[in-house]
Amino acid sequence: MKIFKISFLLFAFIFSINNLIAQSNISDSIRLSEVVVTGSKTEISRKLVPLSVSQISHSDIENSGQINILSTLSSFVPGFFVTERSLLGFGVGTGGSGAITMRGISSQPNSSVLVLIDGHPQYQGIFGHPLPDAYVASDVEKVEVIRGPASILYGSNAMSGVINMITNKQKEDGVKLNLGASYGSYNTQKYHGTIGYKKHKWNIFASANHDRTDGFRKNTDFKISNGYLKTGYEINKNLSLQADASIAKYDANDNGPVHAPAAFGIDIMRGKAALSLDNTFEKANGSLKIYHNFGEHILSDGFQSTDRNSGIMLYETFKLWNGNSLTAGTDLKQYGGKANRGAAANRLKTVNEIALYAYTSQQLLQKLNINAGLRLENNSVYGSELIPMFGLSYMQSAQTSFKASASKGFRSPTVMEMYLYAPNDSLQPERMMNYEISWLQSLLNQKLQFELTAFWVEGENLIQIVPPVVTMRQNAGTFSNKGIEISAKYEITKNFRIQGNYSFTDIEKPVLAAPRHQANLSANYNYKIWNFNLSGQYVDGLYTRINPIPVTENYLLLNARIAAQVLPELNIFVMANNLLNQKYEINYGYPMPGTYVNAGLNFSI
Repeated sequence: MKIFKISFLLFAFIFSINNLIAQSNISDSIRLSEVVVTGSKTEISRKLVPLSVSQISHSDIENSGQINILSTLSSFVPGFFVTERSLLGFGVGTGGSGAITMRGISSQPNSSVLVLIDGHPQYQGIFGHPLPDAYVASDVEKVEVIRGPASILYGSNAMSGVINMITNKQKEDGVKLNLGASYGSYNTQKYHGTIGYKKHKWNIFASANHDRTDGFRKNTDFKISNGYLKTGYEINKNLSLQADASIAKYDANDNGPVHAPAAFGIDIMRGKAALSLDNTFEKANGSLKIYHNFGEHILSDGFQSTDRNSGIMLYETFKLWNGNSLTAGTDLKQYGGKANRGAAANRLKTVNEIALYAYTSQQLLQKLNINAGLRLENNSVYGSELIPMFGLSYMQSAQTSFKASASKGFRSPTVMEMYLYAPNDSLQPERMMNYEISWLQSLLNQKLQFELTAFWVEGENLIQIVPPVVTMRQNAGTFSNKGIEISAKYEITKNFRIQGNYSFTDIEKPVLAAPRHQANLSANYNYKIWNFNLSGQYVDGLYTRINPIPVTENYLLLNARIAAQVLPELNIFVMANNLLNQKYEINYGYPMPGTYVNAGLNFSI
């Protein structure tokens, strides 16, 4: 508990010195860049959401030079880590990566962090995890990440956090076109194109992407093609309709770990479609969302599956009186699929979930916001789960705010865990309680902003295979994590800004892909037509293997990107990754590449 004694003393000191900071109108503190929707399902200042929320802008994503969204988030979100094993392609099955760890909490495969696209859940119907290769940067306007449980609003799989990818939308009348291409080491290629059109009340956005690489190891080639379409119509000043659909098709080879090479191939198709009817009134706003995800997986070892995940989300936020808001909603989900292998593949069941929830916020004395909520979730297999949440935020001034919350997170057992591999249809949900306090501060006319968070997590019912009964999963695990997260942004001049974050996680038991220390720092500078971006990442105490002998990794990565706006319509760039030529692994037995480069262009009109 030493870390928490230090944290509370620090918070007390901060609170006292901030009484010396000049007071100003609270409403002036709500800047556009601070408005988030993921933490409350309605637009609100990040300072008023008791949960810890990080926001990553489109420019952050673009300047990072990363092709995949999850790789980008690992640099901008404290306490967040994603496993990688190559230049492109996270892969599936044994040796697959793309596992997400939040505050030292993860599952194999990832089903503890919920991925959303415009608020719609994205996970595979049988295995319960997202397919990270399908998420590309060209479709995304910004990303919001809840660090910590958000089950009160989103249900299962949001046990340790939520990632909401908010997609691009054509906002101005006329046509906007963007084309891009890049080429780099190991015959790594990327091509993308987007087009947007808006006229009066109707808008449309479409994109196409193709990525491929030969890989830096033999038989590690990868290629993927993505297509995305989004259209919207403003019915009137109060109602708007939006529909979108996407498809991703990819093929990849995996040569296995270096100590036991074995060829393995995947042929995967993923798709989704969604429809949203949004309403905005003076005293109420909300949405009706209908979504359907589907996929087909064909693996070279003979495994084949089809799956689906469908649902309806309905919620409305009411402003009952001055300073109050009440959000009430219901979620209906159905997921499952078919597979040709496994101990019980011939009896896979479809799972149904239905939930009711309410979440309220009340402002007191213009500075204090009290938040509370309750969710009742019923699963057709294991029964009901009750999820409470309580939090508060205190805006001491326009520059200073404090937040605290206690929230429950849970994860339902997946179809795979209940019916496919080492199955047990009597499994109960994994559960955890998260307690945290935060301090948000802006200085120098909001040019300097930083956040400090301390958290403590207690979890139970972890689903594990426990020897000697290796043929059946059990609710046998517990965990206790605590730590601190720090993030900061400093706009030194109009053309020069730096940002960074640091997280320390004290984990009771070793967890794969959960660094003890992680630090990220990036600097971005504009000079005339030039843009320079330098970024670094330090990772310490990363477990890549636990049994039979634990293996940890420590490494320091340095990346650089230079871009030039040679014409109003044309931008060219070159990027070098791992400039220090570090030798390291994130997945055990899968060495990451040394220094590699790529260059390309973007054309926009």
